[in-house]
Amino acid sequence: MHRHWPFTTIEKQLSIAPLEVNLPNYITLSRIAAVPLIIWVLTTSHFSSREETLRVILASGIFVLASITDGLDGYLARKRGQITTMGMLLDPLADKLMIAAAYITLVQLIPSIVSVWVAVIIVGREFLISGLRSIAASEGFTIEASELGKLKMVVQIISVVSAILAMRWDYWPFFDGMILPIRMIAVFAIWFMVGVSIISAIDYFVGFWKKIDKHAERRRRRPFVLSRRKKRAMQRAAEAENPAKAH
Repeated sequence: MHRHWPFTTIEKQLSIAPLEVNLPNYITLSRIAAVPLIIWVLTTSHFSSREETLRVILASGIFVLASITDGLDGYLARKRGQITTMGMLLDPLADKLMIAAAYITLVQLIPSIVSVWVAVIIVGREFLISGLRSIAASEGFTIEASELGKLKMVVQIISVVSAILAMRWDYWPFFDGMILPIRMIAVFAIWFMVGVSIISAIDYFVGFWKKIDKHAERRRRRPFVLSRRKKRAMQRAAEAENPAKAH
């Protein structure tokens, strides 16, 4: 299977409807609404120390459900032909809000697993990709999620959920005497997340640079090609007016 850079021209996109709230957009909005809810559950004093288990299970469940909607809204929008300007704006915004809120909150709550520099790398990567997408849009093409980007999303979910659970358990009794090392899984997932974030950011940047370089080269050549065509057209017009001189 040949590997292609994840770029498509805007002309190849599906027809984009105007600002419109439909089912996919409602799902995206629910993901945005989940952000303050997750922060509240993790930081509120409403839960007592005896209810810490409820806190982490509830926060993990909300985060997992919100993450599932990330793929669901895009799938429904494509299947139903409901790709809208609002959806294109809200979808990446919802993703970045959720990830940034989760990691920044975890820095405060469990810094032994999610340190400040980890959050800076992960959140900074999201800003970098947003910047690349904005430049690409201004140049007439879009950047879609690569395979590394999709892997990063899966690792993101595992790292956040395991870090939330590690607030309550170091080890979790699982099945028939088996024990899940929650804290160890969280540490490994966070480190793996940092690595995938860096590698995927480099992958995006290299692909973007090649694409934007080719795009700029075509723009530089266009005036030269047009000027040559104009010169030939003028010569043909002159020959048509003066056939004797042309021979």
